[in-house]
Amino acid sequence: MAAVQGGSCDPEIKTDIKTEPLGDGFTNSNANDGRMLSTPPGSSAPAASNSKPAAGASEDQQTLLAVLQFLKRNKLTESVEILRREAGLPEDSLDPKGPDSSGAGCGGAAGSGDAEAADASSLLSRVTGPSPAGAQAPSKAAGGEDQPDVNVVLSAYSQQGDPALYDVYYSGLKKFIETVLDCHRAELSQVFYPLFVHMYLELVYNNHESEAKAFFEKFSGDQECYYEEDLRILSGLTKKEHMRGNETLLDFRTSKFVLRISRDSYQLLKRHLQERQNNQIWNIIQEHLYIDIFDGMPRSKSQIDAMSGSLAGEAKREANKAKVYYGLLKEPEIELPLDDEDEEAENEEGKPKKKKPKKDSMGSKSKKQDPNAPSQSRIPLPELKDSDKLDKIMYMKEATKRIRLGPDNLPSICFYTFLNVYQGLTAVDFTDDSSMIAGGFADSTVRVWSVTPKKLRKVKSAADLNLIDKESDDVLERIMDDKTASESKIMCGHSGPVYGVSFSPDRNYLLSSSEDSTVRLWSLLTFTCLVGYKGHNYPVWDTQFSPYGYYFVSGGHDRVARLWATDHYQPLRIFSGHLADVTYTRFHPNSNYVATGSSDRTIRLWDVLTGNCVRIFTGHKGPIHALAFSPNGKFLASGATDGRVLLWDIGHGLMVGELKGHTDSIYSLKFSRDGEILASGSMDNTVRLWDATKAFDDLETDDLTAATGHIHLQDNSQDLLLGTYMTKSTPVIHLHFTRRNLLLAAGAYNP
Repeated sequence: MAAVQGGSCDPEIKTDIKTEPLGDGFTNSNANDGRMLSTPPGSSAPAASNSKPAAGASEDQQTLLAVLQFLKRNKLTESVEILRREAGLPEDSLDPKGPDSSGAGCGGAAGSGDAEAADASSLLSRVTGPSPAGAQAPSKAAGGEDQPDVNVVLSAYSQQGDPALYDVYYSGLKKFIETVLDCHRAELSQVFYPLFVHMYLELVYNNHESEAKAFFEKFSGDQECYYEEDLRILSGLTKKEHMRGNETLLDFRTSKFVLRISRDSYQLLKRHLQERQNNQIWNIIQEHLYIDIFDGMPRSKSQIDAMSGSLAGEAKREANKAKVYYGLLKEPEIELPLDDEDEEAENEEGKPKKKKPKKDSMGSKSKKQDPNAPSQSRIPLPELKDSDKLDKIMYMKEATKRIRLGPDNLPSICFYTFLNVYQGLTAVDFTDDSSMIAGGFADSTVRVWSVTPKKLRKVKSAADLNLIDKESDDVLERIMDDKTASESKIMCGHSGPVYGVSFSPDRNYLLSSSEDSTVRLWSLLTFTCLVGYKGHNYPVWDTQFSPYGYYFVSGGHDRVARLWATDHYQPLRIFSGHLADVTYTRFHPNSNYVATGSSDRTIRLWDVLTGNCVRIFTGHKGPIHALAFSPNGKFLASGATDGRVLLWDIGHGLMVGELKGHTDSIYSLKFSRDGEILASGSMDNTVRLWDATKAFDDLETDDLTAATGHIHLQDNSQDLLLGTYMTKSTPVIHLHFTRRNLLLAAGAYNP
């Protein structure tokens, strides 16, 4: 067993998305462009309404002074001079000589300097946001956001204006966005949904129930269709009391909704809000939205729709900049024995065929060290046992007989239908060598079948094992008890439906995850439970073994994924960041990364070594229920309840393809052994085959490295679809390619 450094548990600290400042000039403390720090409309109004002296003073001038003081405090003297000159302020306007001079410097505003200093500091806290150097200034405002207390989280909705004006504000913004140029309209329309939700919640929180209802009825129909489910939940929140226990609402409130907008479109919106003095909307934008501004052409409606739909908007571009080692680990050198039984049948051609797996660059793992691969020792992996080496030799021999797939050479499909399970089949898995199939069931049992003529046998009892000659060549055969041979075995132990099953690579163990919040490890030699792993607090939706064994990952209703090792009863890593259930988990082929799909409609890639989230992919419009890595480790395919298969480039962190065709939820995805075909299985009772080579080869890498990172997706699903195969009435819940590229599929007959 490999030892894991760092003891039992090293939870990942979630990247804090709560304290990000608005993506504008406010983040640049050197303020090289004075106009970028111009007055946010919401910043001057609250200060003016709270202080009497401001009645006779120029509000813009006060804000400018606040900005100048902030820059001076951060020793940015050049910026201070530039901004002061542009604003036409006298040189002594920032001299802290006491109340009199500060009053004079502000244009002779009436009232004491203390009031004005307070005014300036309150402005500062609004203008600067959580800036790196001046982080102390807004600490009171930001502090509440970090509190997990529900009351603190909701109290932000108490600062609100006249309820009757909400309708006017929203209608005014809507009218403005509908009249801007087409190129900006699509981008600015993104603000409708988060503004609508926050304005509605403010009305509800402040007990304006009738206004909230009218607001919801008037504007909910304008929102994008993919937010339908969220709006249905929202419509049930009609009283302040309803808000306290609602998880969806707390997520929406505590995580800033991310919008990606071009600088031109953003300036248009900002200018409009400034001119209208529309403080209510500006406050919501500052408080609850993170605007990720990019330079360049505004995005089209189709580009925006492709990426939006998740609970918290799009991923920030920064979230996908970390280096990911997506290459494959070097394979250990194993000599192929030439005096094998199969040789007789293969004659002379046997020898050259042995070399073939080395040439399959997309398929089997590389012999040469990949420049994008992690180092062999980056994470401790288990050492190869003799039985593993024998299995590798078998794998290589099978690979010599592998069918090369392509558009003109599609795989045969063998479908395993589970009969009489009465919708009780919840999970399926095949062993890598396709010799066994396991099913998880709603009656809390796990069942294993042999799909070869070889029956399943248990190990003999301890007394009988003592009589065996341990030195004999066939000791592994002798320890098995022929009297126990049967085609299937049933394993009981869970106290709730089993939602996930996964075989270990060496076929000695099976994992199962259940509603009872545990993951169990079963021995396939004794067909008994060895360990129950307890860490999750709620149902565990999925679990999967690492491709190298020893490690496994689980994800559940508690919104976190956990990394385990079979010999540790506590998790080694806790991957926290999703805003809803973790519904699906998959290991990268090099075992250094874990991908998780969630009901928050995002996919995250986690680094096993550090526990950090290194990729966030948004674009699905429903919970994710299927993930598959390409055999070369470069790409990820994902399927969800929206019936779409999305393709992602892991290295660049971008969506590179969309496959449309399924009419229902996708529950299974699998690449062929050489990565040339992607198979998808759905609740619409079909298996579809897609041309993965063409989908990935058509990519223009120049597009991927563009600064904005927005590529135009071709609508070429029909060109990439190679075949659709219907079942009689059986949803497809699992797919598996054998070592020779025969496609196995499984599901339960649903009469």
